[in-house]
Amino acid sequence: MASQDWFDKDFYKVLGVSKDASEAELKKTYRKLARQFHPDSNPGDAAAENRFKEISEAYSVLSDKEQRQEYDQVRAMGSGARFTAGGGGQGGGFEDVFGGMFGQQQGGGGQRVRFGQGGPGGAGGFEDILGGMFGGGGGFGQTSGGYRGFGGPTKGRDVTASTTLDFTTAIAGDTVKLSQGNGRPVNVRIPAGVADGQKIRLRGRGEPSPDGGEAGDLVVAVSVRKHPVFERDGLNLRVDVPVTFVEAALGATIEVPTLGGSPVKLKIAPGTPSGRVLRVKGRGVATKNGTGDLLATVQVAVPSHLSDKQREAVEALAATLPDENPREDILAKAGD
Repeated sequence: MASQDWFDKDFYKVLGVSKDASEAELKKTYRKLARQFHPDSNPGDAAAENRFKEISEAYSVLSDKEQRQEYDQVRAMGSGARFTAGGGGQGGGFEDVFGGMFGQQQGGGGQRVRFGQGGPGGAGGFEDILGGMFGGGGGFGQTSGGYRGFGGPTKGRDVTASTTLDFTTAIAGDTVKLSQGNGRPVNVRIPAGVADGQKIRLRGRGEPSPDGGEAGDLVVAVSVRKHPVFERDGLNLRVDVPVTFVEAALGATIEVPTLGGSPVKLKIAPGTPSGRVLRVKGRGVATKNGTGDLLATVQVAVPSHLSDKQREAVEALAATLPDENPREDILAKAGD
C-alpha cells in the first residue's frame, strides 16, 4: 500500500466502526461485510468487488496491531495533508508536516527535508524513511500474507464427491477410494455408523489455495443401500421376526439374526401378541457417541392354507375360547 493511501483513506469509516473498536468487533464486522460483498456471492458485480477490496484492505491494516498503531500515528500527524511539492507560493505539503517533527524551520530560509523517489541504487525515498521511523521493513504499510490489500491468503475451493455404501459397510465403517472432479483418486475413511444422506467433511483435501493459503475441503455425500432384513432407527437396528401361532400362544425360544454376527436367542412369552418389541442390548449401531440396541418386532405368522383336518382343529379351539370381541375397546374409543 502506498503511504499516501494512509492519509487519504479512513479505514475505520470503510468498516463502519469507531476508532477505539476492539479486535473482536473488527473481526465480526469484517466477516459480515466480506460475506456480503465477496465476489463469489456477487458474480459479475464490479461495484461489489471494489467494495470487497476496500473492506479487505482496511481490515488487513486494522487487524494487525503494529500496522494499526502506525496508521493511527500517521493519520494523527498528517490529517488532511497531501503529498505536494514544497516551494514558493504553495501551502504546506508533506515536507511541511514532517519538517515540524524534526524541528526544521518553515519558510524560505529554513532547511527543508527532501523526500526523494527511491529506486535501485538511489537514495531511500519517503517510504524508507517512514518505514524506519515505525519499524517497518521493505515498503511502508506493507501487509503480510496473501495479495496486498486482500486481508490475507484465500482459502482453496471445496470439492464435492459422492459415494454409495452397502448397509453393512455404513454401519461398520471402512476406507473407500473415490475419484475427485480432477480425476485424482483419494482414499476416504468412512466412520462407523454413517447414515444415509450424511455428509463427511475432510479438512484440507480440496483444491489448493491460489495464493498460499489453506486448502479447501473435500465434502463427501453418502448414500446407503437398504438392507433386506435390518432397518436403521437412530443408533438402533430394527428387525421383524416372524413367529408361528403356536409359538406366540404357548411360548418358545427362537433365534434372531444380528448384523454381522451370530444369531441370538430370544424367549417368547406365552400369549405374545403380534407387534410386541423385544430388545437385545448393545447389538445395534456402534459409534464414538454410543451404541444402540437391536429391536426385534414379533410378527405372528398366520397360515394361508389349512387342510380340512387343520381347519377342524382350529374350529374346535375356537369353540373352547371365551366369546369375546378383541376390537370392542377400539370401537368404543373411536365413537368418543
